[in-house]
Amino acid sequence: FQNIEVAVPVPLFKTFIYKVNLSVFPNICQGQRVLVPFGRRKLTGYVLAVDYKSKYDPYKIKQIYDIIDDIPVFPASMIEFYQWIAKYYFYPIGEVIKSALPAGINLYDVFVVYSTSSGQDALLNNKISDIEKKILTLISNSSLSLKSVKKKAGINFSMVLIRSMEEKGFLLLKRELKTVNIKPKKIKYIHFLSDVPDDGKKSKSKEILDMVKSAGAVSLKELRSRFPSASKLIKPMEKKGQILVCEKEFFQNPLGEPIIPDTPPKLTDEQTSVVTTINDSFKNGYSAYLLCGVTGSGKTEVYMDIAAKTAAKGLSTLILVPEIALLSQIISRFRSRFGDNVAVIHSNLTNVQKYDQWLKIIKKEVCIVIGARSVIFAPVDNLGLIIVDEEHDMSYKQNSSLHYNAKDMAVVRAKQNNCTVVLGSATPSVHSFYNCSIKKFTPLYLKKRINNRSLSEVCIVDLKTNKGVSKRAEFITRPLYEGIQKALNRGEQVLLFLNRRGFANYLLCGNCGEVQKCKRCDISLTFHKMDRTFKCHYCDYWLPADSICTKCGSSNIKVLGSGTQKLEQIVSELFPNAKVARLDRDSTRKKGSLVSVLKKIKNREVDIIIGTQIIAKGHDFPNITLVGIICADLSLNFPDFRAGEKTFQLLAQVAGRAGRGEQKGKVILQTYNNDHFCIQAAEKQDFIKFYDTEILFRKALNYPPFSKLVQIKFSGKDLKQTENHVKQTGGICRKLINMHTEFKKNIEQLGPVKSPIFKIADNYRWQLLLKAKDISVLYKFLHQFLFVEYLPIKTPKVKSVLDVDPFFMM
Repeated sequence: FQNIEVAVPVPLFKTFIYKVNLSVFPNICQGQRVLVPFGRRKLTGYVLAVDYKSKYDPYKIKQIYDIIDDIPVFPASMIEFYQWIAKYYFYPIGEVIKSALPAGINLYDVFVVYSTSSGQDALLNNKISDIEKKILTLISNSSLSLKSVKKKAGINFSMVLIRSMEEKGFLLLKRELKTVNIKPKKIKYIHFLSDVPDDGKKSKSKEILDMVKSAGAVSLKELRSRFPSASKLIKPMEKKGQILVCEKEFFQNPLGEPIIPDTPPKLTDEQTSVVTTINDSFKNGYSAYLLCGVTGSGKTEVYMDIAAKTAAKGLSTLILVPEIALLSQIISRFRSRFGDNVAVIHSNLTNVQKYDQWLKIIKKEVCIVIGARSVIFAPVDNLGLIIVDEEHDMSYKQNSSLHYNAKDMAVVRAKQNNCTVVLGSATPSVHSFYNCSIKKFTPLYLKKRINNRSLSEVCIVDLKTNKGVSKRAEFITRPLYEGIQKALNRGEQVLLFLNRRGFANYLLCGNCGEVQKCKRCDISLTFHKMDRTFKCHYCDYWLPADSICTKCGSSNIKVLGSGTQKLEQIVSELFPNAKVARLDRDSTRKKGSLVSVLKKIKNREVDIIIGTQIIAKGHDFPNITLVGIICADLSLNFPDFRAGEKTFQLLAQVAGRAGRGEQKGKVILQTYNNDHFCIQAAEKQDFIKFYDTEILFRKALNYPPFSKLVQIKFSGKDLKQTENHVKQTGGICRKLINMHTEFKKNIEQLGPVKSPIFKIADNYRWQLLLKAKDISVLYKFLHQFLFVEYLPIKTPKVKSVLDVDPFFMM
């Protein structure tokens, strides 16, 4: 026997020791999944170490049931990475690995409910309660999992009821292993072995053999398309030794149609200098670069060049893109350069497609792996380069379950793999640029656009003095209207940016003045004209648009404010001959709809594009010469210390969509705050000017990057119970800080206070912030607080979530 260390996907902050019978499982290794006993259950575990030295009594160590994989699902080199994530984000390592792996591949057992003859008799005699009757009716024809019974019954009954029915003999309750339905698809191939003597007679079998002989190997699916009875005919041929039938793994291609190969263009002097610097650092091991390149300066071409040089060394490249909206463009460009050497991972793939791509990476069949934030977990074993495109983007922060930041993890993974990481952006994050000033990152610059094209001219329009062209088109000022008209007359495209979807975001009762809010959230409903509904953008609660006032019952509901749907309607009325397209989360819900609209824009089938931040970054459309920013102030006054940074980045990025072709671009930026330093910096597209002002505010207020920030979020269904728990937790936290001089000197507690959006999906929400200059002291405090002080009062009725380096303060 041999001991192994196993991580199990349960909310426990430790690993477990199991033993393996080496005569049964001689080739067990790190990265494989194993089926293990866990209490009364059977669970999937992940092997972290073999030949593990244990202090436990060998007779008490449980034995594994089985090995699930022929080959590891993650390389041994990633174990240190998983351990760092678990430690840094205070998250159980088993749950970390579960989050990292493709969904749906884990084995686990479930409660299955069987009917008995006594139960059927009780059902016929009708001497049971309504709930018991409902349960027995559901399982009378076939067994069901307990979860399915609850779902179909529509009642959240307790285990006490099920155990009681089991004691009465009405049903049987068993634990059964749920089988995996995610595995590589296999298809049958027919291979030619030997010919038959030619007797001059024609037959289907002879035609099949001729087809297989000429091709060498043919799939059964292809044979059946020509010979419908092929399945029956090949069996006697296989017996005679004329053909060989075997199965081969078939990978579903999520990459779309084949791409025409391209020829690498000649790099500019700036690009050459950047590529040379990065390439020279490969021999030195870990290096971190911040590539500050203005919009349209050719950062993607730099990425492709250094990726090609990495591949030439026999190493792989991992490329992170912040949003799925940007993936189609960058995947197309990399596939045209690297062909089938590209794998892709993102949340829009089916579970089978994700697993197929995962296996291609494991088997080292590709050298380029591209995806959104979850691609940071891709099982690349021979990493030479990690690229984080649009590194400033806050989409790299995961805001559910494991609250990780993929950009930060990219730097850690590069350091652990002793390779190069390149963070690229036209508007770098304040934190990354600060890291350059303290020598953690090396800055590189692309200050000129390709072909020496000039940056777009930005014209600020003050909304306090410039009114709309009509009362209905209140946010289309005269300068913007005239700019659109001129661009359309020249046959050019226009982009209008409004970071608010829906038709109207403020619903007011004309009778009593009551704002119409979501009944489950502390937020006003938004009118969506296309489907005639009032919707909540936080919990998807909705009402039909003919609903009456929740306070007085009046049907006089006024729709105020504006969103992309309303803007689309107004623009279509103002410019009736223009083809208008809208790009926001509502218009791209259907699979393939986003790519379809982007293709239309590229092919100039659209004149005016209206969009939210989904269109604001990364896209390259040479015929867009005018960008209109409807209201630049929407994110400026959010209760978030990063509000100025977010606003500047968004404005500078959307301004960068103009003038990327031969024609010079123009940006019309409409604002109520034309004197604000963010607006002034965005007008000049001058990141340094913005940074020099913003960093002074951060330092004065001791906010990141000058401190470490941890947020504890609380939520519960019961208002009073949740509030009491939050106050008690805040008191324990404050007491612990004051008890230790080291904590008192280094840690500042803010709150707990109500979250800006106090109620979401019937949950009342509070938050507590901890600031500290010394990260080691903060982590020492958190260990003491979470695992000692907080445990006695922790309750399942109030959910508490720890978020290290939080981005979302709402």
